Amino acid sequence: MTISTVTTTSSPYRAPLAGFAAQLLLLAVLSVTVGLGTWGWVAGVVYGTVLCGLLGLALQRAGMTRLGWANSVTFGRAILTGGVTAMVLTPDSPVALLVTVAAVALAMDGVDGQVARRTGTTTSLGARFDMEIDAFLILMLSIYAGAEYGWWAVAIGAFRYVFVAASWAMPWLNAPLPPKFGRKVVAAQQGVMLAVVASGLLPYAFAVLALAVALGSLTWSFGRDIAWLYHASRVREAARSRWSAPRREHALVG
Repeated sequence: MTISTVTTTSSPYRAPLAGFAAQLLLLAVLSVTVGLGTWGWVAGVVYGTVLCGLLGLALQRAGMTRLGWANSVTFGRAILTGGVTAMVLTPDSPVALLVTVAAVALAMDGVDGQVARRTGTTTSLGARFDMEIDAFLILMLSIYAGAEYGWWAVAIGAFRYVFVAASWAMPWLNAPLPPKFGRKVVAAQQGVMLAVVASGLLPYAFAVLALAVALGSLTWSFGRDIAWLYHASRVREAARSRWSAPRREHALVG
């Protein structure tokens, strides 16, 4: 008698599909409570589709079939960001609700990192996932602020995407950066300032000033990192030149 065992493996797309269902549920709730417009629905569904598709691919490439607790928290933030995206693209969305959802997503930013460190589940995928959600939420909030205070404010959210696009032409921008506390402070500052500005609690002049400070600090942070990356690339190039010169001389002598 032969007994065979069948091993059931979980698909890396299982969690993303569940997350997509949660995203649709959130959009439905917002539609009932806020009355999402057509563009809000389209933006929310497209966002959810791209988010869950890319997350499934990332899990597959990493050989992971489960998100884990830390990534699940980040995924929750991502779904809330989808709700913010839908409201930003819906005219006359309640400001209080939009800011509340965004504030919850921002507040959860420190939770996923703490969970990952406490459970020993820190991964490069989790770090990248967290960073991408932060960047997109800030982009959406900057678009919302830009519609009221001037489209120059969108530069706050677009900064990172311009940096990524520049790295395609200048690969030295892809080199790892040393950890800097100031970079974390500036990154956290963007979300807080944009949420406060979006709330409408600040007088117009103070809101513009807050946006200018946010953009100025972000410019300083990126400028410092770019300068460090450029200097590091020159050092590496000089080291390669010194290493290859003796080898060329040896080859000529031989």
